[in-house]
Amino acid sequence: MSVLDSPIPRFHLAMPVDDLAAARRFYGDILGLPQGRSADTWVDWNLHGHQVVTHLAPERIAAVHNPVDGHDVPVPHFGLILTIPEFHTLSDRLRAAGVEFVIEPYVRFAGEPGEQWTMFLLDPAGNALEFKAFADDSQVFAE
Repeated sequence: MSVLDSPIPRFHLAMPVDDLAAARRFYGDILGLPQGRSADTWVDWNLHGHQVVTHLAPERIAAVHNPVDGHDVPVPHFGLILTIPEFHTLSDRLRAAGVEFVIEPYVRFAGEPGEQWTMFLLDPAGNALEFKAFADDSQVFAE
């Protein structure tokens, strides 16, 4: 089944970047996302079937953080829920590329509902990304 046939709706996210060449290196080369259409001021990326668009917008607002499980989580942020093997493969790929983590990969909420591996990083424009993997996928929306 292709992503176009998926019963799960795909999201579209447009976000600002201050350097499209740096965005291409990060999203294309480091994260390994296929590039879609582009123009002089934007690039489409295929994030596991979801459309992420990096738009050239050199002016940025200050970062905001909220405390979660003893860490300062950057807000806003976006990312994917992966399988545990996919999470570790991506973590290894990011480390090999020399990416600095805002929050190093670790297990959040250990032994509690919603136990998950998580990691936070910034793209070259300062957009925060979170990738996570649940110990039990049925706990994604656990209370």
